[in-house]
Amino acid sequence: MNGEVVTEEAIRRRVTLGAVARTVGVSIATVSKVINGRSDVAPATRARIQAALLDHDYVARGLGGVPQGGRTLELVFDALETPNNLEIVRGVTEAVADSGIAVVVGVVPDDPLGAEWARRIAGAQREGVILVTSTLSQQQRNHFTETGVPLVLIDPVNIPDSSMPSIGATNFSGGMDAAKHLTELGHRRIGMVEGRADALCGVARLHGYHAALAAAGITPDPDLVRPGDFTFQSGYQAGLDLLDLPDPPTAVFAANDPEALGVMAAARVRGLRIPEDLSVVGFDDMSPSRWASPPLTTVRQPFAEMGRAAAEALFQLATGETLNSTRVELATTLVVRESTAPPSR
Repeated sequence: MNGEVVTEEAIRRRVTLGAVARTVGVSIATVSKVINGRSDVAPATRARIQAALLDHDYVARGLGGVPQGGRTLELVFDALETPNNLEIVRGVTEAVADSGIAVVVGVVPDDPLGAEWARRIAGAQREGVILVTSTLSQQQRNHFTETGVPLVLIDPVNIPDSSMPSIGATNFSGGMDAAKHLTELGHRRIGMVEGRADALCGVARLHGYHAALAAAGITPDPDLVRPGDFTFQSGYQAGLDLLDLPDPPTAVFAANDPEALGVMAAARVRGLRIPEDLSVVGFDDMSPSRWASPPLTTVRQPFAEMGRAAAEALFQLATGETLNSTRVELATTLVVRESTAPPSR
């Protein structure tokens, strides 16, 4: 024995890493590389580890070590389903690395009114809550306000009012960039798969699509816009519907990457080649978009930067500071890959 004191928390975290390693079939060292942002892990392996970390409710901590005084913040998702979630976790933990604050990751509890949820957070003396891609009712927001728990939203489905601090991306300009890319390639019949009708980000991307068509002098065709809900299946069905039109589109912009991948699957079922017969653009730049066949042209959201910005805003609120702006939008970037090309007809 060398006299080292091993805490119960350290043992628990080691056990969690071991469980993740066994689930994925890698070493604990490889899991640690992913947690610490090392680049020497294959993309496919990284994605599997990231998913397993979320499945095992891994509690991420800043690199500063054990939190001083047990200080924690909660990072709450609507669901732990996409690789983007871990990018946000990475951004938040990087922001708290020097403060020694712990980041507890979880999902929205089944508490529609939010009263019990807010009381639990206040009772645990959290620094605050970062809520990701979720709907927040005015009643839930009021309960958090009453308990004095700072709350920051990332990419909210809705914003209860303009005073609620939120971090997002430039969805309108991102949608416009996606559709503009297609018009500049020469496409005139450009389909659109919408996001959820109640999601602000999806509506903004649709408006960006319309703006790009107007700027190119293209008259919108309502038949080329199909509903979606940000899922692969909705993109697949919308893709089939669009491709079965008498005059189908030569290109499709989908409101997110899973929808875009669904459109690509529909094109293959209809015997079409991408991008020779159909160009496809997504939104998000999730890791599967880079592994698609062909790799997907998409609009990148800065998820890690959104996490950092949310944590910084939460720190300001927790110390009684006033935010310069309650709404921050970070720039998106068009990433051109191999799923787009000039139309062949």
